[in-house]
Amino acid sequence: MSNIDTTSAIISRAVLRDFRSTPQKARRVVNLVRGKRADEALNMMKFANQPELGAAIYSLIASAVANAKQKNPSLRDASELWVVEALVDEGFTMKRYRPRAQGRGFAINKRSSQVTVVLSDDKNLRTNKNLKASQMQKPKALRKPAIIVDKAAPSKAADSLSEKPVAKKAVAKKATAKKAPAKKAASKGKAE
Repeated sequence: MSNIDTTSAIISRAVLRDFRSTPQKARRVVNLVRGKRADEALNMMKFANQPELGAAIYSLIASAVANAKQKNPSLRDASELWVVEALVDEGFTMKRYRPRAQGRGFAINKRSSQVTVVLSDDKNLRTNKNLKASQMQKPKALRKPAIIVDKAAPSKAADSLSEKPVAKKAVAKKATAKKAPAKKAASKGKAE
């Protein structure tokens, strides 16, 4: 992988701290804008299905665009920037308790989130070198496994094992349970 010169690329960050929404809910909205152009991401957040989250992330992306314009005044508008990273981390958790029966108390965790957005004019730029561009776009279920086994060329050890006959174990059968003899019905007359 070639080294990317980050001195020529415009990089701007914006962080939203202690936002009162669970990280799981915030990730659903933030995943929509990752890898998109900044102007497209702003439009998506303006009409997001979750209006409170959408409005907060809209203002976050707008802040990152303003930061980029402050760094580089020659930047015209948000269409020149890409959302290269969008992360949601856990913030503080407020712990509350509800009274329950027999003097018990059930805990309620009121979670918060920290959302970070990184914009750049280079679509393939990564501030975290451990993340590849292909991994940023695909969910974990669709990523390729790290270890690939070549099935066309088996090793010599596998060939030597396959030539030897393999003894099969006999399957043990379970003993069937014996039924107790049925009780004889008492006859009305005496047996003579």
